[in-house]
Amino acid sequence: MPSLNKVLLIGNLGKDPEMRYAPSGTAVCNFSMATTERFTKDGEKKQETEWHDITVFGKSAEFAGQYFAKGMAVLVEGRIKTNSWETNEGEKKSRKVIIADRVQGMGPNKEKEKEANEDDVPF
Repeated sequence: MPSLNKVLLIGNLGKDPEMRYAPSGTAVCNFSMATTERFTKDGEKKQETEWHDITVFGKSAEFAGQYFAKGMAVLVEGRIKTNSWETNEGEKKSRKVIIADRVQGMGPNKEKEKEANEDDVPF
């Protein structure tokens, strides 16, 4: 039977992306993003926020590292991967990560836009 592991998220970055390069030279970018669901329950407006750890590789990683910033709205398309390990004390741990195939900014990067506008001042 076929299966599908596909994630599509639109949310906001919780902090600036972290760039690094693997020993092979491949760019790797990590960032966290929040998705917020707003709803009404018993006549009261509520919201629930989920945090997602995102990892991007290659050219998409370089793009995210250069253009993404904390607070920016982004679209992430990819798959869920579970990383498991054991601590020195023998405790088993795991964490879900989204391995992104595609990332896209959904709005302007306010910090980069501010810098550009400051450079355009004629005096």
